[in-house]
Amino acid sequence: MMHISTKEIEVRYAETDQMGVVYHANYLIWMELGRTKLIEDLGFNYARMEEEGVISPVIDIQASYKKPVRYGEKTTIKTWIAEYDGMRVCYGYEIYNEAGELSLTGMSKHVCVKKESFRPISIKRCFPDWHEAYNRAKRQPEDGRG
Repeated sequence: MMHISTKEIEVRYAETDQMGVVYHANYLIWMELGRTKLIEDLGFNYARMEEEGVISPVIDIQASYKKPVRYGEKTTIKTWIAEYDGMRVCYGYEIYNEAGELSLTGMSKHVCVKKESFRPISIKRCFPDWHEAYNRAKRQPEDGRG
């Protein structure tokens, strides 16, 4: 069963443009907040990984905007692990406006690298507990049973 993390955010005035709608780049920040919440839900702490000299940069990101979110609204970010192969992880996102309408769909791909060299590392080998949790939490392929 796939784990979907949920995070609620109150839209701040500074996150909006002159039209009073959330500026597009802020959704990327919200995606990061969703990712952090998912990692916490799985029992981990990204800061602890950084303390061990490992960072997880974005290598690909995509966002499709559906409906605007406005100042004063609450928004809900849903985040899950869409793909994971032991080296790379792809997170999926859906962001909803206060009315519950889908405002954004997105995904981001990440790889773990050594902070000092930017050399990719195997999550499976270096962080076996994360590996297990990610495998358990990711979307399972349809097995044909209803």
